[in-house]
Amino acid sequence: MAENFHKPTLFSANKFEAFQGGDDPAYISRVAHETAQALLNRVRSDPDPETVERLVAYTDENGIDAVAELWSRAAPRSLPGALWRIYLIRMLIRQDPEGCAYLYQRGTDAAATIDPLVAGAAVPTGPSEIMVLADEILRGLFTGDFAVALDRGAAYCRVTAVGATSVADDLELTEPHRSSELTTRALRFSTTAAEFTACARLWRRDSLE
Repeated sequence: MAENFHKPTLFSANKFEAFQGGDDPAYISRVAHETAQALLNRVRSDPDPETVERLVAYTDENGIDAVAELWSRAAPRSLPGALWRIYLIRMLIRQDPEGCAYLYQRGTDAAATIDPLVAGAAVPTGPSEIMVLADEILRGLFTGDFAVALDRGAAYCRVTAVGATSVADDLELTEPHRSSELTTRALRFSTTAAEFTACARLWRRDSLE
């Protein structure tokens, strides 16, 4: 990643679409995979705490642009695709910790699975707790079991999807437009959860590239 970029880019909460641009898909794909692999290998082989924390907080100071330019157009079930989505999830949480915590807590209250335990957020989950969770998941990619970090990311997304669906049901009659937005968001989180789970499975098979 380059060192200097303009001010952080702010995405709306439903901004899961990849950046547009670039004329050579093969080149874009090659750069995405090479940079993701090089970064991960370097950090995981020597996980200096200061370096790890700089990577975790990178988008806070530099915005999401550099990460997006490198990895946003990679296949979802790939190493750069997984890294991109974890960074994006963290950024969305930091942009709206209150809203994300609310949906997550609603999902925790309604969940009939062990997903809240897998995600590992402190209970009750408020804005501070949800931001800590986002940092822990991203940090885990660099210092812990990569697949476990992806499993936690997937669980977070599933719990949030349940929460968004629950709130959407509440608003269906009084605020149909907002209800529709939340239903769409729930679908996107569910899709992202499935992608993280697939990536975790590939990592355990030494097949995530």
